[in-house]
Amino acid sequence: MKVPLLDLRPQLDAISGEIKQAVNEVIDSTQYILGPKVEALESEIAQFCGAGYGIGVTSGTDALLAALMGLGVGAGDIVLTTPFSFFASAGVIARLGAEPRFVDIEADTYTMAPQALAAWFEANKADADRVKAIMPVHLYGQCARMDPILELARKRGIAVVEDACQAIGAGYPSGGSEEKKSGAMGTMGCFSFFPSKNLGCLGDAGMIVTSDAELAERLRKLRMHGEVRRYHHTMIGGNFRIDPIQAVVLSVKLPYLEGWCETRRANAAYYDEGLAKHGIVVPATPFGRAAHTYHQYVISVPERRDELKAALDKAEIGNAIYYPVPFHEQECFKYLGYQRGDFPLTEYATDHTIALPIYPEVTREMQDYVIETVVGFYS
Repeated sequence: MKVPLLDLRPQLDAISGEIKQAVNEVIDSTQYILGPKVEALESEIAQFCGAGYGIGVTSGTDALLAALMGLGVGAGDIVLTTPFSFFASAGVIARLGAEPRFVDIEADTYTMAPQALAAWFEANKADADRVKAIMPVHLYGQCARMDPILELARKRGIAVVEDACQAIGAGYPSGGSEEKKSGAMGTMGCFSFFPSKNLGCLGDAGMIVTSDAELAERLRKLRMHGEVRRYHHTMIGGNFRIDPIQAVVLSVKLPYLEGWCETRRANAAYYDEGLAKHGIVVPATPFGRAAHTYHQYVISVPERRDELKAALDKAEIGNAIYYPVPFHEQECFKYLGYQRGDFPLTEYATDHTIALPIYPEVTREMQDYVIETVVGFYS
């Protein structure tokens, strides 16, 4: 049996008629840059997240980049994030001439550890005033532990940019009771609509959400080369505009998102039952399963991870390692001076975790085969 890590075909087949109709409407309109279709999506995503404004951009990477540009991040500034994420989380910081600094993750959620963040400020008092932003990453479909991060940032007057590229729709019990959605808790939240995401388009696209009206207007200018009116520029920006064709695809898909996520949760529960009793460390859900969107289903194994991957490959079961090389060990970040051993929980995760197929259309038969292969390997 072949079990792909992700198969986009079943989802596309189910809604292809709606998508084609929406795309044809854009083609017939001849409005190919921004316009009412983009504005509609921006409003829909902002409302979905519980934010005041949405600003559609070209990708999740450009969402993070524009968000930092909107804060004025540049040379001499520090942005704090984790060393365990997709490269863009740190890459955009360096691209602006700022300095990425890292704090370790939690052992169970793989997201920014608030204790490690607080410890960074204690250990780096001379640099604390240079911190322009904190960027927690909501990894694999689950929010970071935001309350203590936000409280620390508030006390120090530091902006918080949520890297929610993998976690649209994820929940967090902010304040201990009221659930908030990813992206709407910090100064800004950034999303990716890359095709493999829970809400994916037919190419690249992204979104920034915020409830700060002044910041939203600044971001709109930044995505148009800093243009305030035609050929008049008040700042240096870039070409970060989302395409209306991608916008309408996402508008078609958005009403289905929660149902798809609920199916992912059911798939995760089935894996949990089959794997946990055999000593496999399944994804933690400290905020409850309903808060997790399971963009990835990532297990942790105590030993022989790479051999397990080879066994899954041989069995034609899709799998992936997210992420095999942490930022502090990347060649391009050697200048930061970090060493192996600086972030032990991150390093453990890079050596012991592996993702299994979790997309909504994976069948129970497929999951049984995955479970049998993993359990059989360790038996």
